[in-house]
Amino acid sequence: MSSSKSDRGSETRELILVTAERLFAEYGVEAVSNRQVSEAAGQSNNFAVGYHFGSKDDLVVAIVRRHAESIERRRTDMLAEITGSPDLHDWVSCLVRPMTDYLASLGSPTWYARFIAQVTTHPSFRELVVNETVSTRSLQQTIEGMFRLVPRLPEEVRQERSNMSRWMIVHMCAERERALHAGTAMPRSTWESTAAGLVDALVGVWLAPVSARR
Repeated sequence: MSSSKSDRGSETRELILVTAERLFAEYGVEAVSNRQVSEAAGQSNNFAVGYHFGSKDDLVVAIVRRHAESIERRRTDMLAEITGSPDLHDWVSCLVRPMTDYLASLGSPTWYARFIAQVTTHPSFRELVVNETVSTRSLQQTIEGMFRLVPRLPEEVRQERSNMSRWMIVHMCAERERALHAGTAMPRSTWESTAAGLVDALVGVWLAPVSARR
């Protein structure tokens, strides 16, 4: 394959990824077909998504991976700065800020937070995306560091609060992204202050007492 043809293929792949992310964020993954993505990306071949990515599952994973490296790098750098920290805020920051800092770096509009909110609430894509994002080395190190500082919790409570943490991060980021796009006011004026509020709230979630069972 010539370099020019390879470059055109890479440009087409990138265009499809950007277009699919926006459409999935706006309308939901189920509502948008691969053909509609191809058409919106200006591809004369209606099967361009299948040609470049395969199934819709493969396309969703490719969108996640397009952003994952930058988020992972930010979290790895943060972890290097807080090694051995006894402050739960530091570890929860490593959970939150790689995402919020990354979204802030993209400018506006962005679509990724709303895309993640759509796919993680979809029954068939949720597990696919959660497995893709939770399995990273930096996130596992962050979770291990947090759990060294969190009071011992019953397993079902720990799982419940893990889910709460994920939902809060995903949906608060999606709401801010949506508000920025619409030009509407938010309680927090920057991604930095949004992150600070999320970190405080999540520390509270993890340190909250567990009510005795009746």
